Amino acid sequence: MTAISLLAPVVRAYSWGSRTAIPALLGQEPTGEPQAELWFGAHPAAPSPLAGRPGAPDLAAAIAADPAGALGKASLAAHGPELPFLLKLLAADRALSVQVHPTREQARAGHDREEAAGTPLDAPHRTFKDRHHKPELLCALGPFEALCGFRDPARTAALLDALSVPELDRWAALLRSRPPRDSLRRTLRAALDAPERLVRAVSTALPPLAAARGPWSTAAAAYATVAGDFPGDPGLLAALLLHHVRLDAGEALYLAAGVPHAYLRGTGVEIMANSDNVLRCGLTDKHIDTALLSDVVDPTPGEPSVIRPTPTGTTGEGHYGCPATEFALSRVDAGVEAVCLTDAGPQVLLCLTGEARLEPGPALRAGAAAFVPAGAPCAVSGAGAVLYRARVPLDGVS
Repeated sequence: MTAISLLAPVVRAYSWGSRTAIPALLGQEPTGEPQAELWFGAHPAAPSPLAGRPGAPDLAAAIAADPAGALGKASLAAHGPELPFLLKLLAADRALSVQVHPTREQARAGHDREEAAGTPLDAPHRTFKDRHHKPELLCALGPFEALCGFRDPARTAALLDALSVPELDRWAALLRSRPPRDSLRRTLRAALDAPERLVRAVSTALPPLAAARGPWSTAAAAYATVAGDFPGDPGLLAALLLHHVRLDAGEALYLAAGVPHAYLRGTGVEIMANSDNVLRCGLTDKHIDTALLSDVVDPTPGEPSVIRPTPTGTTGEGHYGCPATEFALSRVDAGVEAVCLTDAGPQVLLCLTGEARLEPGPALRAGAAAFVPAGAPCAVSGAGAVLYRARVPLDGVS
């Protein structure tokens, strides 16, 4: 596999998706159905079809037929005969579940345990679908809201005080009296086991706090949005423990293993390791294993990892630095002169604005993507065109 190939996106119509954001971005008419995500990659659940490639129905099949040619020796040695990342276009019009992802060691142990127990891969209570971890990076294309990482316990105690819900007083006392990691782990368990009456009481208390224009007004408004999306769901109480994050266009959020998070509203480009391992903490009707979650979640408080692009040696390219070894993401603002993007590993190029001309290869309009095999000659030009470049960081830059 040596030629650049067009990728057809796979639409994921999850209920939380926007009905208008992705069509507007791509200059298309809305279908009336939610379009939550467009997938560009070789994920087993929905590999991207290859346009105009007889005998290779999708990218996963093409890679399987020639893994060395598609991926290159370095990526093959580091990550095996699979594309190690999945690139997505995401549009959230409703809160996603609060969730965490396991470390590589936890994923391997959990997967082997469930395999030994004979738990079917499609069982509702199956947690570990593969043996991989799932770091991810979300780059906002406009205003984007999310919840990410545990807030300092003393600050969360102050938020609980401000809500003036008597049943939360003991949680606030716990957060102030115990060591941070222990207090957060205990409070998270209490939140997920809380009765619906407490969830309703907090839901009622949030709008007045949001309207008060005090230090908690912005966060309270976000939590009130969550409460409206999932009435009575105890995940709301888990959400109270997390930072509210607002990204501007061009800013990115990195999510490491064990960090609880949820996307609330907005459109972005998301890249992640090619894994399905998710443990949910609420805002969902899917399986929640509170005991396992307590083992996987990292209860360390800390500030969210918001990343801004830094220029690379390539003219017009800004790189989003993160510690992931499976992927690297950058934004390329193309110009009249062609810029070389040839790389030792596989790449996916996604055009979001204008028309990008690949040399050699096809032209990419907004919403179109291409797979570039390892080492394949590739240059891009096109005044005003904006692309997102996903690659495997084999050169020590990540």
